[in-house]
Amino acid sequence: MPTSPTLTFHDGRSIPQLGYGVYKVDSDVAADVTGQAFAAGYRHVDTAKLYDNEEGVGRAVRDSGLPRQELFVTTKLWNDAHRFDDAIAACEASLERLGLEYVDLFLIHWALPQQGLYLEAWKALIELQRRGLTRSIGVSNFPLPQLEEIIEATGVVPVIHQIELHPYFQQRELRAFHDEHRILTQAWGPLGQGRSDLLENETITAIAQAHGATPAQVVLAWHLARGIVAIPKSVTPSRIVENLGSVELRLAEDELVRIDELDRADGPAGRDPADSGH
Repeated sequence: MPTSPTLTFHDGRSIPQLGYGVYKVDSDVAADVTGQAFAAGYRHVDTAKLYDNEEGVGRAVRDSGLPRQELFVTTKLWNDAHRFDDAIAACEASLERLGLEYVDLFLIHWALPQQGLYLEAWKALIELQRRGLTRSIGVSNFPLPQLEEIIEATGVVPVIHQIELHPYFQQRELRAFHDEHRILTQAWGPLGQGRSDLLENETITAIAQAHGATPAQVVLAWHLARGIVAIPKSVTPSRIVENLGSVELRLAEDELVRIDELDRADGPAGRDPADSGH
C-alpha cells in the first residue's frame, strides 16, 4: 500500500504531503469515499464548513479503525465568522459536526480583504491553537499583502497557505514568500480543477507515457517533487487509488523543468483572493 511522504511544519508537527479533498461532495458520500481513501492508504483529509460534509468526514474517521493520531484532518473557517468570538464558536461547531476533540489544522478559508476582519480571525485562530482545539493553524486564499500583515501584527506565522496551484498557475511569488518564512504551500485544484486541458497537455501526456503512468499521476508527482502539499479530489474508487500511486512516481529533473515551463499568466481559474468574496 503506498503511503504519502510527510512534510514538517515550522511548529514541529507534520502533514502527509498528499491528501484527499472532499469539495462539493455530499456528506453521506464523503463518509463513504473518505473511508475508501483511508483504506487505500491516505491519512490526510481536507474538508471545510462550506462543504457541508464535516459530519460525513468525521464518521469516516471514527469508522476507519485507525488511531486518531495517525490521521490528519483539516477544516476551515467560513467567511461569515471572521469576528473573534464568531470564529471561536465556528471552530467549536466544526468539531461538534466532525465528532472530534481537535483538528490537526484549522484554516481561514478566504481573507476577504474588503471585509477587513482577517486579522481578527487570525487572532482567534491563535487562541484556538492555545486552547488545543486545533494543533496547527494556517490560511487559505490570502493575497500577499494580507499574509504579510497578519504575520507583522501578531508575530505568528501560518504553518501553511492553501492556494489554487497547478502547472498552469504556479504562484511563484507567493511560493517564494512562503519559502522565506517557512510556510508550506498547499495546492487546491492541483489537477487544474477540471477547467483546463492540463491532463491533455502534450508535455504531461508524453511524460506519463514514458513512465507508464497517468497524466494525473504525473501532475501530482510534480507537486510532490516541488515540495507542495496537494489535495486531489475524486469520488471514483479507481482514481482515488490512482492518485495515491503518484507518491511512487519519480520524475527526472529535466521532466520537472519541462512541467515548470507550462506556467501561464492567465490568472486564477477560481475566485480571485483579492476580491471581496461576494
